[in-house]
Amino acid sequence: MIPVSLTPIPLRIAALIQERNSLLEYPVEKLAGVIRKIGFRCVSCSKCCTRAFNGHVFLLDRDVSSVRSLDPEALEPAPAPEFCDQNGIFYVSGYALRTQDDSRGSCLFLDNGRCRIYEHRLTICRIYPYMLHREPDEHGDIDWRQFSGLDQHGEYDAVIPDAMSLDLARETKEYENAFLTHEIRFLEFMQDYFNCHRLRHVQKVYDDRIRQFNRGDEITVMVYYDGSLEEHTVRKKIT
Repeated sequence: MIPVSLTPIPLRIAALIQERNSLLEYPVEKLAGVIRKIGFRCVSCSKCCTRAFNGHVFLLDRDVSSVRSLDPEALEPAPAPEFCDQNGIFYVSGYALRTQDDSRGSCLFLDNGRCRIYEHRLTICRIYPYMLHREPDEHGDIDWRQFSGLDQHGEYDAVIPDAMSLDLARETKEYENAFLTHEIRFLEFMQDYFNCHRLRHVQKVYDDRIRQFNRGDEITVMVYYDGSLEEHTVRKKIT
């Protein structure tokens, strides 16, 4: 498989548009049926609020605005930047939630197993553990993924009314559409930005700078937000 960073931007945009079209055609009633069948019930285990269980939490622009109003220090550039130009500057499609320095990588807003901003929780937190996107399974077969962490958290004895399941399905589909649209806009922006400034992605520079970063060097990361780029200087935490 060709690394994402080496795939030409137009091909990546075309693939995302195709994925979004498939999403828009997916019947919301079908996802609602999956939600009712699974019967997920949260037991406040807080697993989903940790990097150990879920990786990083990518934020839509509207969520970035919310986090900034609550605690600007809770934001950090999302990991694994998509591009690095010939000057060693990285580019990433958005922000992620910062985590605590504990063994699980707990969300910065998690306090004694409870969310400190529950009434203002972010889009992905409102719909989790439901999802609706296509990805490969353990055998490499690409299919729809509609639930995260089945049998790894929560309980499955809830009776979910039809109206509630439809609302959850619509919110989940809307989130996935917003995420794909964000990624498409980022790639379109980067294509124009690189052309305008005579920049290019250089994989060797990317790899060299990542090695330096892992040794403790600072790197410059440009974060795509609200149709433009915001500059950050990032240094890896050495434990």
